[in-house]
Amino acid sequence: MSDLPPIGLVPAAGSGLRLGLPYPKELYPIIRDGRYKPVAQHVVENMVTTGIEHIVFVINETKHQLIGFFGDGRRFDCRISYVYQDRERRGTGGSAGLAEALDSAHHLLGDQRVVFGMADTIMSPENCLQPLVDDRASDVHLGLFPTDTPHLVGVVDRDADGNVKRIVDKQPDSGLRDMWGVIAWGPRFTQHLHARVADTAAPDFATILNEAVDGDLSVRATALPGASYTDVGTWEEIEKLEQRQR
Repeated sequence: MSDLPPIGLVPAAGSGLRLGLPYPKELYPIIRDGRYKPVAQHVVENMVTTGIEHIVFVINETKHQLIGFFGDGRRFDCRISYVYQDRERRGTGGSAGLAEALDSAHHLLGDQRVVFGMADTIMSPENCLQPLVDDRASDVHLGLFPTDTPHLVGVVDRDADGNVKRIVDKQPDSGLRDMWGVIAWGPRFTQHLHARVADTAAPDFATILNEAVDGDLSVRATALPGASYTDVGTWEEIEKLEQRQR
């Protein structure tokens, strides 16, 4: 268990080809109450609300507009750092690319508790990450949200005490309906992730999580009470979001 303050980690090095926008998808505008807020600001506010003071964005060479908007983080009551993920480490995207993106910030994570959230998602309520931030005992703690598309996400099988038995990634007919949407972890998982990504045959992120479950790391999952999760990474999800807002 680390007494160091937690650090936020937000991967944003994807190309955003599914949306085909002329600007980073993380800046897709969410208009509420007559005010503009880019989608990535939501996860920043989720983290700041729970007391996280330092957030790391993992970016690529096209994300200068993202840097221009968030700057050093002072406007958002936090400190923001940027890590460049080299093109060769981006793989083909998806779960494998995610593992390498997260590990790109390894040199900044140290022994701190890490809270990882996606830049193209909206989670509510704003303080929904608090149970994960408060837990300093488990090596990995997954925050769960209900899903009606389990074949498109990573769903979690857990026992009655919240101990994870298996991550089932994008598989049909699993019968599971709780997806992980955010993860907090400690230094032992940081090192586990780093070692597995360094392997020349590095597995995808779901496999790395399952290896932690099968190993000697404590991996828990909590269904975040009253929380909702929206992925703004596809036009289909954006349309659903706009319908709910209307």
